[in-house]
Amino acid sequence: MFEYLVPLQPDAIIALMQQCKADTNPDKIDLGVGVYKDEAGGTTILRAVKAAEKQLWETETTKSYVGIRGNDDFRHAMLHLILGGDAGKIDDSLLDRIASAQAAGGSGALRLGAELIKSAAPHATVWVSTPTWANHIPLISSAGLKMEKYPYYNRETLGVDFDDMIAHLDAHAKVGDVVLLHGCCHNPTGADLSPAQWDQLADFMLAKQLTPYVDLAYFGLGRGMSEDSYGLRKVVDICPEVLIAASCSKNFALYKERVGLVAVVCKDTDTATIARSQLGSIQRRIISMPPDHGAKLVADILGDKSLREMWVAELTEMRERMRDLRKQLSEALNVQGGETMAAAVVDQNGMFSTLPLSVDQARKLRSEFSIYMTDSGRINIAGANKTNIPRLAEAILSVL
Repeated sequence: MFEYLVPLQPDAIIALMQQCKADTNPDKIDLGVGVYKDEAGGTTILRAVKAAEKQLWETETTKSYVGIRGNDDFRHAMLHLILGGDAGKIDDSLLDRIASAQAAGGSGALRLGAELIKSAAPHATVWVSTPTWANHIPLISSAGLKMEKYPYYNRETLGVDFDDMIAHLDAHAKVGDVVLLHGCCHNPTGADLSPAQWDQLADFMLAKQLTPYVDLAYFGLGRGMSEDSYGLRKVVDICPEVLIAASCSKNFALYKERVGLVAVVCKDTDTATIARSQLGSIQRRIISMPPDHGAKLVADILGDKSLREMWVAELTEMRERMRDLRKQLSEALNVQGGETMAAAVVDQNGMFSTLPLSVDQARKLRSEFSIYMTDSGRINIAGANKTNIPRLAEAILSVL
């Protein structure tokens, strides 16, 4: 039967990674893949993770399954982390209204959430931003859901088209539809909603009877943990139902461990009980039991005062380094022809920015300067360093 399969085009990001790897230029700059890199270009294991692994190695006594919805300590610690704000803790009344499950990374969380939407509201449309993370659409549509796009990023101002976003959803979204929102550090643009815009959006979604689905893949890497969770906490406070997909890949640097969480805030505790059973059933038929190693590490880090403080310090170090790189790149671009880019890069958040470059310009940067970014102009700011920022800016300006 397999002879009837047809070859598919390789994933664009994977192909870009392979092209960069094959480039023998010692001064090449890899701004493509979405992983955090330190000043030396490495993606190292966090010290807090190493310490937690050592502790786990010494104390773990079994490799038995932990349950269909995963590690309970992990799920509860993550909910308090992302919804607790400065207090770092949520009330039991809210916790009782939340159904959650450990997932295989943020991607697994998104898919579990999509399957739950399909079970609860098979005719609902899921709305995604223009642009959005490339894998959002295949991940969610593969659950059999209809998808549409709403305007978000203005490639001329390099900011959020908030008025157009609201107007489009108001005109076209129907009661019961789901709106996928980037909680912070929008991928691929880095352009985030302001607190005031989150306030307005939450009220709009309540009035329009739309359900927010918040993708929180870069929590802690934007402006700070409290700032990065503001939008999520606002919609949870205002809207009766919210879906959440959270990832520990970036903020704990646990990329290959595949640690994620799907959470569903329900109208009441009875509905949450039903949603828990549904999430368990969905998980069972897709992967059965989630792996525990990475989730256990996160639970141990968040549950231990010294390990948590170590992790927060490392997260702060990563965040501040990216902010410093943004400032340096902004200053280097702030010449005739690059002023708009300079202003946008320093205002945006997280790993990514989308530069106003054509496909030909992005490819010219690859072929002539060994600077690798996606055809859309998305760059991973963490792929740069203090030494190559001047050369990066000069090359970008030269292709405008």
